[in-house]
Amino acid sequence: MVKLKRPIVFLDLEATGVWPEKDRIIEIALIRIGLDGKEQIFHTRVNPEMKIPPQSIAIHHITDNDVKDAPTFKQIAPKVLEFFEGSDLGGFGLDRLDIPLLGKEFSLAGLSFNFGVCHLLDAQKIFYLKEPRDLETACRLYLKKPLENAHSALADARATLEVFKAQLEKYPDLPRDVESLYQAIRLDTWVYVDATQRFRWWNGEAYFNFGKKEIYGKSLREVAKENPSYLEWMLDQKFSPEVLSIVADALKGKFPKSKEVAG
Repeated sequence: MVKLKRPIVFLDLEATGVWPEKDRIIEIALIRIGLDGKEQIFHTRVNPEMKIPPQSIAIHHITDNDVKDAPTFKQIAPKVLEFFEGSDLGGFGLDRLDIPLLGKEFSLAGLSFNFGVCHLLDAQKIFYLKEPRDLETACRLYLKKPLENAHSALADARATLEVFKAQLEKYPDLPRDVESLYQAIRLDTWVYVDATQRFRWWNGEAYFNFGKKEIYGKSLREVAKENPSYLEWMLDQKFSPEVLSIVADALKGKFPKSKEVAG
């Protein structure tokens, strides 16, 4: 363990989704390590005061019934603040969801915590630092040889092609046509509707992930009904063909359908 000048709290959250502005916490676990090395644990399910989408249940397997009798975050917020008081924080991918979501939950509970005074020890960043996901590593993994003439454009292009072929051989379950393979490797398809992330999924519906405050965070279905002129304006802008197709369909009453996420 690292030398501590302050206690450190390692934390993890489960939530109704991965959109901090709309989603809610449904489970929280805190492990506080004191300067003497002793641990304190706080762990509870949380009633999010909203229905849990099936896409999220498929991942964490926590259902509405599992949290119906759990405390709300507002009820446990003072205890969470007590755990955080005077401590640094640790976790895995903290910046992406945990910190923004906790900040929102504290605000809804009428409380606040200044995360800026903490040192954030993110194990994910250490992982990326010490286990680089670069072309040279890919060559050693898939081709069993080092990358020669690294950062020569032709050498890198040739190595990438060889790695790609080796990946298709190693993973026979990967699709063998370009369109299907493109969809398979878009790991964000359960979060974002389109590749440019203009729309995102929430509760099975497509929502605006950009735009002025009257538009951002609203469902595509709602905007198509109440403000179709905004969609018509989008059709004259330089959005991606995918986005333009989504907007054109919405004006015709056709909306994207979310895909269930495998557990």
